[in-house]
Amino acid sequence: MNFSNGLQERSEGKCELCSNSASLQEFLVAPKKEELDDNHVIVCQICLSGINSNFELDVDHWRCLNESMWNSTPAVQVVVYRMLHRLNTESWAQNALGMIYMEESTIEWAKQGMSDQAVIHKDINGNILSDGDSVSITQDLNVKGASLVAKRGTAVRRIRLVKDNPEQIEGKVDGQHIVILTKFVKKQ
Repeated sequence: MNFSNGLQERSEGKCELCSNSASLQEFLVAPKKEELDDNHVIVCQICLSGINSNFELDVDHWRCLNESMWNSTPAVQVVVYRMLHRLNTESWAQNALGMIYMEESTIEWAKQGMSDQAVIHKDINGNILSDGDSVSITQDLNVKGASLVAKRGTAVRRIRLVKDNPEQIEGKVDGQHIVILTKFVKKQ
């Protein structure tokens, strides 16, 4: 694909996230709409698939973000920031988020586009959970702030997903509304 001279020079003919040089494409970083080089990144097909996917990411591939997070281009920083947030269950991604440096306007740009990305909740087996699903608890859980113990095997029906935290769901156990970690439930 032919890129503008500015993008070609900036990317050095490589993916700006993982440095792969095969199957490169321009990617317009939302919510920007102007066709300016500053609003685009050059990515390979593997990175583009991950960026556009709501499914499980290949964690090993995305370790490349530890290097690309130091890129001085705001559009690249925005994509790195968003991908690190999607991988925030990984300790290395949490560490990278703690170290990344971005201008305030770049952080705002990154957060604007993140509201469109769905948070994915998965049970202990990796099954995707949805609002209204039924799950069962996989081990006895002490409920904080109550004398209740949610027993292993207890069915929790019509769960609600915690929208900003992929590790938490809400449901009723013995008539009490509680928050449950997804790593302690399996989808029925």
